[in-house]
Amino acid sequence: MKIKYITTCLLALSLSACDNDFLTVVPETALSSATFFTKDADFQQAVNGAYVPLRPIFNERSWILSEMHSDNTYYARNVLFGAVDNTQNVADFAVPSANGVTPNDHVLWQYRFDYQIIVRTNQVLSRIDDVTFTDNTLKSNLKGQALFLRAFAYFELVRYFGRVPLHLKPASSREDAAQPLATTEQLYTQITKDALESIPLLPKKAAQEAGRATAGAARMLLANVYIHQRKWAEAEPLLREIINNDTYQLMPDYNDAFSFTSANKNNAESIFEVQYLEGAAGFNGNQIYRFIPTPITAAELAPITGTSNPQPLSGENNNVPTPDIIAAYEAGDKRRDISIGYVTLSQSLRDNKVYPYIKKYARPHALHNNTGQNWPVYRFAEALLFMAEVLNEQGKTTEAIPFLNQVRARAGLAPTTAATQATLREAIFRERRVELAFENKRWFDLVRTDRVRQVIVPYGERIKANPAAYYFPAGAVPPPNAFTNLEIYYPLPAIESDLTPHF
Repeated sequence: MKIKYITTCLLALSLSACDNDFLTVVPETALSSATFFTKDADFQQAVNGAYVPLRPIFNERSWILSEMHSDNTYYARNVLFGAVDNTQNVADFAVPSANGVTPNDHVLWQYRFDYQIIVRTNQVLSRIDDVTFTDNTLKSNLKGQALFLRAFAYFELVRYFGRVPLHLKPASSREDAAQPLATTEQLYTQITKDALESIPLLPKKAAQEAGRATAGAARMLLANVYIHQRKWAEAEPLLREIINNDTYQLMPDYNDAFSFTSANKNNAESIFEVQYLEGAAGFNGNQIYRFIPTPITAAELAPITGTSNPQPLSGENNNVPTPDIIAAYEAGDKRRDISIGYVTLSQSLRDNKVYPYIKKYARPHALHNNTGQNWPVYRFAEALLFMAEVLNEQGKTTEAIPFLNQVRARAGLAPTTAATQATLREAIFRERRVELAFENKRWFDLVRTDRVRQVIVPYGERIKANPAAYYFPAGAVPPPNAFTNLEIYYPLPAIESDLTPHF
């Protein structure tokens, strides 16, 4: 929100400056930061607004930048539609870069959406301590949510870009908006500070409004931050608190860990999930329509979506499970058939017209291209796998194994046979891949474990050697620049670089 000033400087010749208080007038009829933040409800509304960019982030961008940009999912070339370079460059590890910036549209909008969260939370945090609330518990709760969301947005930015501007208060001018790039260390310091401060302000899940950040969500975020920095000992007590002292638990059926379009939302396994609502209010998602292979007829789509008015789809095919992720499931793993389905496309130009798709987000709903299931950001299963990892990395391998086995048992699998630190490290890495498949974790796992080149180089070679196995029709092949940019950070958005001298 912009503060509008009416400044009278007609007396400039007789005054040394024209920024005296009596010359700065906030219009009483204009909605501004100065007039808006006066009561409890104003801050509630502002915090609600800070959650809003999460919807387009997880509906439109995160799965491209952190799932397709891995060996878990790929695109299926639809030569009748043509290429979508912005998406395919990400999937092909061919994001164009010059002088540290890129024109890629997905990079741009991920950056902008995260800064929308930061701008909105900065407005709240810069004013909330100066306003008297009728309910101080609500005040603490709202401040905790704002701190959590700012930490969350900066954690996304530092993992995607490494270095970005660090804004901690509202910009009052164009010059303020163009800040230098903070170092990775400075960003992690601020993320940690915000997350730590949010934990005692936030209630546990049982006492919090559904869908809002909780103390458990803040602990999970901070544990993730520590794990990304390999601060294993710091992450352990946070995870113990989540596992032992809150109400989280594994849903007995893996399928029930994920919400339906109007039911099972924020369930016992959910630590934090992005909220969607099917219907005309504008809070809906449409992930499955972005993921489903095409061209697909209405009759082929109907069993997947369950709508009464299915419509044929053409266009690009994105986030298609790779043969690699399909092969990663062990025999008898119940999660495979819950996570991955198959559809035969009669109009496909491939000889093999059978395509896999991400089934665990294909929930029945009423309206075509309008879905309401929530997106899982943090689940209790990941807390268990994180705990196994942090214990094992501290040499507590025997203590770590039961946490991994809880996740395996639900999947119908036998206990792990790993018994050493090295073998258990590999077992946890493999388990994360299948347990958290298509939840936007894989790229970050490759980066933080230093496996990008180890995994992606042979993956790219397999695609180039056998395009048909990766859903290319006869004669179609990956572009010549495929798998040439294996940097662990994305370049910064070129359009944003036009607005600042710092990058």
